[in-house]
Amino acid sequence: MTRIRGFLAVALIATSVAAHAQTTDRLSLQDAEMRALQYNPAIKVGEYDALAANQVVREARSALFPTVFGALTGAESQEGSRIAAGALNNPIILDRLAYGVAGTQLITDFGRTSDLTSSARLRADSQQQDVTDRRARVLLAVDRAFFGVMRAQAVANVARQTEAARQVVVDQVRALAATGLKSSLDLSFAQVSSSEAQLLRVQADNEVQAAYAELSNAMGAQTSMTYDLIAPSQPESPPGDLDALIARALADRPDVARERFLQQSEAKFADAERALSFPTVSAAGAAGLVPFFETGLRDRYSAIGVNVAVPVFNGNLFAARKAEARFRATAGVEALTDLQNRVARDVRVTWLDVQTAFQRLALTDQLVAQASDALDLAQQRYNLGLSSIVELTQAQLNETRAKIEQATARYDYQERSAVLRFQTGQLRGTP
Repeated sequence: MTRIRGFLAVALIATSVAAHAQTTDRLSLQDAEMRALQYNPAIKVGEYDALAANQVVREARSALFPTVFGALTGAESQEGSRIAAGALNNPIILDRLAYGVAGTQLITDFGRTSDLTSSARLRADSQQQDVTDRRARVLLAVDRAFFGVMRAQAVANVARQTEAARQVVVDQVRALAATGLKSSLDLSFAQVSSSEAQLLRVQADNEVQAAYAELSNAMGAQTSMTYDLIAPSQPESPPGDLDALIARALADRPDVARERFLQQSEAKFADAERALSFPTVSAAGAAGLVPFFETGLRDRYSAIGVNVAVPVFNGNLFAARKAEARFRATAGVEALTDLQNRVARDVRVTWLDVQTAFQRLALTDQLVAQASDALDLAQQRYNLGLSSIVELTQAQLNETRAKIEQATARYDYQERSAVLRFQTGQLRGTP
């Protein structure tokens, strides 16, 4: 009866595991990236900022079009009264009720409005590049989180295998100690080694859950979800032409393009501020009807005129604004150069990291083979009584470390390859 109950328990556990596996979503790297592009709020922020920047272009360009407004005015005054305070003129107030329209049209401001429009358009272009940069950074976060989950799962598998293997050693030493073939000290060492494996497994399981939380956050989810990840294919060997990678990064990186558009926008704004010192010529017109009026007025009116505004003196305000804009434009040039230098440095450092990670793939495979052979030899020597438990536990520790290095090397290389694609402007997505 006990054996039947055991079989039933095993079957129940297997059924629940199978059901859990069926409900767990299978997720590839491409699926994770598409979900992030669709749901990550950081991208939405950039998109709305880009839409707002496009409206600034319309705001600046509106000065080139006529401005027309309607008015309805009624006034009643004391007989013979005039406005005597608040202005140099002294107009008469006439009783009337009138309605009409008035409008103004800019004739020329010597390119100031056009430069402001160009500056706003370039800033909008830079904001669009910011959206592209946000997408690239979100994709990078997803890739790193995806490979982080796979790395954590690989380490957890090593930890579970290590725990099981060391428990077998504990059982063997306990049996030998019970017959007097091994000492209780050997059993204590084996139990310590098994406890270390248990701690490693607990920590590895925690790292898996933390990695899933990071992946869910990168995809724009508020809750942590677990997935059945589909391992992507191993990248090819890293590219060898570093200078070509740097040139590609300077040409394709969206943050470099964004800074370039900002610098051009600042230059156009400096041109606009320089035009403040020139006259502004505009036309104005008005027309309307006066259904109620005093004697001496007509029942309708119309007028048209040209106004020329010439700046004379304003406390050097325009000169200061022009100098400020020029300094900011010069600072933009230096900021672009600084960013290009940092991009070149980042590409170079990331390329070196990729090269190192690629070399680790073969080295860790070799290390695992050597550590496994050493453990087999230590196990045989211990079984024959030719070595102590210390040598065996040290060999176990070396093999565990080697397997963890092997498990992490593959996903470290894939993660660093993704970082290199980001650094060179190749990692980008479309909405």
